[in-house]
Amino acid sequence: MNARRKAPRRRRRGLALFISFIALIAVIALVLILIWVKGLFTGPPEQPGGRPPGTSTPTTRPEAQPASCPDMLTLVVPGTWESTADDDPLNPTSKPASLLLRVSKALSNEYPSSRTEVYTVPYVAEFRNPTNLGDHQTDYNDSRTQGYKRAAGKIIATHEKCPLTTYLILGFSQGAVIAGDLASAIGNGRGVLPEGEADLVRGVGLIADGRRMPAEGRHIGPNPPGVGAEVSLGGMGSLVPGITMTGPRTGGFGSLQDQVVTICAPGDLICDAPTVTNPLGAVNQLMGAINNPVHAMYATKKYWSLNGSSATQWMYGWATGVIDEAPRPAHN
Repeated sequence: MNARRKAPRRRRRGLALFISFIALIAVIALVLILIWVKGLFTGPPEQPGGRPPGTSTPTTRPEAQPASCPDMLTLVVPGTWESTADDDPLNPTSKPASLLLRVSKALSNEYPSSRTEVYTVPYVAEFRNPTNLGDHQTDYNDSRTQGYKRAAGKIIATHEKCPLTTYLILGFSQGAVIAGDLASAIGNGRGVLPEGEADLVRGVGLIADGRRMPAEGRHIGPNPPGVGAEVSLGGMGSLVPGITMTGPRTGGFGSLQDQVVTICAPGDLICDAPTVTNPLGAVNQLMGAINNPVHAMYATKKYWSLNGSSATQWMYGWATGVIDEAPRPAHN
């Protein structure tokens, strides 16, 4: 009986995600048409210039840290509609279908909190459709900013108390944008961790990064030719209120280039969007993907798989390797 009740709920949840995906595609298509009409694009965005040299390991780290500090902080940033601002970061329950819960729960069960604290960033995680006057969700800009500040704040607070703790950062969709932005800031010496401390970040795992660039990070499995939607639409600025497409990350991931792994399924328009050299062709490609909601399927092997693993299974396996190989600092 319970199984019969749950099945319609799953179908309704899947239908809601599918309708939201269609609305997002419609917004992107509209923006592409406006860009074409206004002549804002003259070609694909240029790749960021050379990265600064890697930062050196500081010599002022203590020999031990407080006993309450974990060896590693695993920071998890959920995607759009997969978190709430008031959720419990150590036991998130507000969105039980959240994709990254498949990874974070498994990690929590695998390791004691002394080895890694698994912290899921609670943030509003919404994306208001500006073409729908009845949509009262939080604007994407505000949601992304809140997520970034809370994620960065957790790292900053942890480092102040636990200077030897290392970091694993995971993100999906909007959360991958946030996690990738953290990696870019740290890897290029732009804050979050003090300059010279970037080596504390042992790994960054991104699924469906909206600022994905084919030459940035280490691409796992298929490496489709498109770019992240925020890169594809980076020339629009603030053409649509509340949605600022930020373009490629300045300096890429800097000294963390080799620590970042990124997964993108071919045809997922969040991370495999067309560059806008042919706007009409881009619109046709976007609209043709409406019946192929790849973005919601990373827990399955339907659109992305590697050696028999789904994206979430692969990410879990990789994350355990990062945690196992992380240093075990002394405690006092």
